[in-house]
Amino acid sequence: MSVLFADNLRFFDTTLRDGEQTPGVSLNPEQKFEIASRLSDIGIDVIEAGSAAASDGEREAIRRIADAGLKAEICTYVRALREDIDYAADLGADSVHLVIPVSDLHIAKKLRKDREQVAKMAYDAVEYAKSRGLIVELSGEDASRADQAFLHEIFKGGLERGADRLCFCDTVGLLTPEKTAEFIPPLAAIAPLSIHCHDDLGFALTNTMAALKAGANCAHVTINGLGERAGNTPFEEVVMALEALYGYQTRIVKEKIYPLSSLVSRHTGVPLAVNKAIVGEMAFTHESGIHAHGVMRDPSTYESVKPEMVGRKRRIVLGKHSGTASVEAALHEMDYNADEKQVKEIVKRVKQLGDEGKRVTDADLMAVADAVLSIECKPVIKMRQFTATSGSHMIPTASVTLVVNGQEMTGAATGDGPVDAAMEVLRKCVSDVADIRLEEYHVDAISGGTDALVEVTVRLSKDGKIITSRGARTDIIMASVEAMIAGMNRLLRDRT
Repeated sequence: MSVLFADNLRFFDTTLRDGEQTPGVSLNPEQKFEIASRLSDIGIDVIEAGSAAASDGEREAIRRIADAGLKAEICTYVRALREDIDYAADLGADSVHLVIPVSDLHIAKKLRKDREQVAKMAYDAVEYAKSRGLIVELSGEDASRADQAFLHEIFKGGLERGADRLCFCDTVGLLTPEKTAEFIPPLAAIAPLSIHCHDDLGFALTNTMAALKAGANCAHVTINGLGERAGNTPFEEVVMALEALYGYQTRIVKEKIYPLSSLVSRHTGVPLAVNKAIVGEMAFTHESGIHAHGVMRDPSTYESVKPEMVGRKRRIVLGKHSGTASVEAALHEMDYNADEKQVKEIVKRVKQLGDEGKRVTDADLMAVADAVLSIECKPVIKMRQFTATSGSHMIPTASVTLVVNGQEMTGAATGDGPVDAAMEVLRKCVSDVADIRLEEYHVDAISGGTDALVEVTVRLSKDGKIITSRGARTDIIMASVEAMIAGMNRLLRDRT
């Protein structure tokens, strides 16, 4: 364990409270319960399940989470109001995150009170929460802009009245590592101390790490850095920074990080930035020839941590930056045998596709290789006809007639929409030949307007083999069908 940090650092996750305050995010009780269960399983110490005063649905979710017997401590956010504290106790929470404004700006402008009045509010609330049998984490809102002597006074008075833990809140992200090193040690010396940072100026992770180094023993975090404005300190980044950079064993089940990140992104509707550390789509993806070549020889050449550590896999993608090594590796995986001259020509054509702004899929590479190696690719599947119907008072339905290995097949299927129905009927029609699964579906608009050209990329699998394929039309359904058929042909074709 690193000597820079306190023993047994803790994680207080506020995805279900501060994270849900991300504009446009609203989780139902079932979604909150599923996320809470996964947070407990991954090793989170405290789950802030929400703010009970917010709504009936919020109270339902908190009660369900509190009654589930999860390993994590279940906490709720409360103001210095008896009603809030009663909700927390009556719903079965273990603890409260009691937030008190401590900067003169917040005291005067938000509460329209003075310091003495705020101190009395804090002390009365702590005493009442303890009388209801709750663990109390007393939190100073806007602490980074507060008079530190007053903050210390509030915290000391709260501890004298029974508060169990303290929390320093950098509410609008104005803390710096230098101020952190100055402010945190005196507070950490009097009680267990949490650090709660926002990322308005991009310093949330840096300040959180500085606070932990300065004596704080708990990090407030959210999955994917969700939160108001620019968000909160990302859980996954704190964990991996501690593990990879400082050699600190966090007790977090790291292999579950990416699945949890994906679940939260799906439930909240907040997509991950493609270049986000640890969990972004490109975090373990390589295209550049030099990088891809190095990674294939030794992953540590261009990866700080192994993707498997966080539940991910490495990806080598092809494009204009690809080199010979990555193209050769892809060809080998697809069972092509090409000599040096042929590989050179294939690399040239791949780069040309990249220069045209195209995403080079597996189907593209196979088509290029077939042309260069003079392989005749007779399609296994040909489409005779296709129809799709959808409307406000009907179930989306698709029907298709295919010729598969010379045999005509007709089928129909329903789905959540016409595209989903189309994907399903195509899979059904070839199910007697092979079990082909749709692993991923992605659509991009190439141009603007209602007649925009759209590009659909699908990721298909069969017997453990995975390929990507693309279709481009002004009709999203036909582009999807085109991509699906092209990919299925590549998976089913016989090149012998």
